[in-house]
Amino acid sequence: MWNPLKDRDTPSPAKRLSAGLRAGAPVSAALVGLVMIGLPARLNSQAVTTSADEAAVSAAASVKQQSAVSDYIIGPEDVLAVNVWKEPEVSRTLPVRPDGKISLPLIGDLLASGRTTSQLQGEIKQQLRTYFTSPEVTVLVQEAKSHKFNIVGEISKPGSYILTNSMTVLDAIAVAGGLKDFAKGSKIYVLRVAADGSRVRLPFNYKKVIKGGDLRENVELAARDTIVVP
Repeated sequence: MWNPLKDRDTPSPAKRLSAGLRAGAPVSAALVGLVMIGLPARLNSQAVTTSADEAAVSAAASVKQQSAVSDYIIGPEDVLAVNVWKEPEVSRTLPVRPDGKISLPLIGDLLASGRTTSQLQGEIKQQLRTYFTSPEVTVLVQEAKSHKFNIVGEISKPGSYILTNSMTVLDAIAVAGGLKDFAKGSKIYVLRVAADGSRVRLPFNYKKVIKGGDLRENVELAARDTIVVP
């Protein structure tokens, strides 16, 4: 026998909940949870995951950048900005002396040359704990004057120059006024001090490089490099 109640379409839980809301019926926590455990929740979870991944990438890039800055080795003639939070009488902007030291109030002479900015920062903080409970110290390199390169030989302006970021051999030749008329551009080389104190000779063919030849010879300069132009 045909049963109209049996064959009638049974509304879904979501439809029953919607109808109940329109009728003013109370909504149980279980039904609310049932509706919320769906596609929107999954999409929201994916959005949170994506946001977390982006934050992790951004944090890694920031750490990498900070690491590069903190790895800078301080040397004589560098100008440092030493800031002690809320203690302006101790904060100073001062050059590193030829003996590699700086002088700060309450501390006196302190060796800076040969240390990274983070190492010097930690030393100053340790010294100031005698006078302050929790000193917050930052050390920044205002002017990097200790990192230099030399260029000698058949060059217009031989001498010692401050090494700026990402300077190559070709950049150095341009800064020094270019080659003289009788310079042997194909026999230029860079003398670099190795970690063990020995010197490594790096060839540089000016003619090939300016024609777009072996650009690998146009190396990025390091502190204390000497470019020899025969």
